[in-house]
Amino acid sequence: MSEEPKHETADKVNGEGKADKPEPADDLKTTHHTLGDLAYTATTGRIVLHEEVTEDDKFNGRKPKAEVSITYYTVDDADVTQRPVTFAFNGGPGSSSIWLHMGLLGPRRVDSGDAGNLTPPPYGLLDNDETLLRHTDLVFIDPISTGWSRAVEGGNPRDYHGFTKDIESVSEIIRLWTTRNNRWLSPKFLIGESYGGTRGAGIAEYLLTRFGLALNGVMFIAPAFNMETLYHTSRSELPDPLFLPLYAATAHYHGLHPDRELDDLVAEARGYADEFRAILAKGQNLDPEVRAAAVAKVASLTGVSEDYVDRANLRLEHTRFYAELLRHKRLVTGRLDTRFTGPADHYTYERMPYDPFLVGTDGPYTAALQYYLRAELEYENDHVYERLSRAVHPWSYKEFEGEAVDVIGKLGNAMRLNPHMKVHVAMGRYDGGVPVEAIEYTLDHLEIPLEARAAIETKTYPAGHMMYVHEESRIQQSADLADFVQRASARG
Repeated sequence: MSEEPKHETADKVNGEGKADKPEPADDLKTTHHTLGDLAYTATTGRIVLHEEVTEDDKFNGRKPKAEVSITYYTVDDADVTQRPVTFAFNGGPGSSSIWLHMGLLGPRRVDSGDAGNLTPPPYGLLDNDETLLRHTDLVFIDPISTGWSRAVEGGNPRDYHGFTKDIESVSEIIRLWTTRNNRWLSPKFLIGESYGGTRGAGIAEYLLTRFGLALNGVMFIAPAFNMETLYHTSRSELPDPLFLPLYAATAHYHGLHPDRELDDLVAEARGYADEFRAILAKGQNLDPEVRAAAVAKVASLTGVSEDYVDRANLRLEHTRFYAELLRHKRLVTGRLDTRFTGPADHYTYERMPYDPFLVGTDGPYTAALQYYLRAELEYENDHVYERLSRAVHPWSYKEFEGEAVDVIGKLGNAMRLNPHMKVHVAMGRYDGGVPVEAIEYTLDHLEIPLEARAAIETKTYPAGHMMYVHEESRIQQSADLADFVQRASARG
């Protein structure tokens, strides 16, 4: 009788007689499930990220650098040369993939409710009949320091808290998964939300130029492409005009334009944007009568008083606007979804003291994921699941020193190098973090051949940053993503 193979569990002893700790190993759990007639396999846990190390100009092998939490779903008995696969991540930076996983894409979804009708604790889980898994396998990735992803013991997590290293590490996970699962001939997609758009544009280029991995398509959810369009910076005339339609729509949603149609109001704000930008560009040389007319116009569109617009010098910085708009009702609005409102401890805040959208969704999503991973996917990990980690800050943008963080050039390069790659962009009318007009402005400045613009499609939904918390938007968006994947996967 042959002996069973023995597995070495003791620590190795180094030349100094001290025990070396064993290298980290993949920690994955696989389970099998059905959703109606859909049979699929789920795998979750952590995989080890290795990197090539060169020391003193000598190659020193591939060394473990981090353990990355990942959850992936594959449909059973599929032809992997025909079956698409989609790699998904959220943004932040510092966000795990919990939101796309449990809110929109996965086979199970959170019961969170929506603005004005939030589900109370202890929340719940629902089957997601509209899951994108019906059309593509799904791989959810938590970048390092989010979810359960951590640098290895003795490693420095700050090495990964920056633009380039983040792109490289997530891209390596995608390459590794594709190789191990023999998916190089599968149609391949990315889907990224918010800073996941920043990351996704960089990854689309990096996968192709570093590994020769060409994508069929990239799906962006409320993507942050150009930070200059989103935040007030010295001498920039971009954010204020681009946020103006969002402010008008928010005021309309909260009843401050009872006699106006939403579409007409938004169109008026959009139409005024170019004139408003030219007015702001005048600075202190602005004619007083022109300035007074601009104050009145901005106030009439946004629902705040002329006195407030005047005191703000025409620049309604967004976190101030969300504190001001409903001050008379003793409420603050959300930022990532301005449909949401909440009370404050007092109403003298200059800026919104918190985001009612984030606090309204954090509890349901966290509870759903924690229960789901243990009870249904049978994976146990006692460490804190970092859904939104502050530990990644300050995030390094050293590559953009002296200029705005803008990744649209990377997306353009990926599209020029891979003219078959399609792009889908989803936007929320009430997204107060990445407004529709800011995204459109950036896409308009994408430097690709005019005929290549047919590869880009945009969809706007009547909700916010995570438009899928709104049930009608979630159903429509699920159908839109499924349609995109099917069309972009077609061979020939």
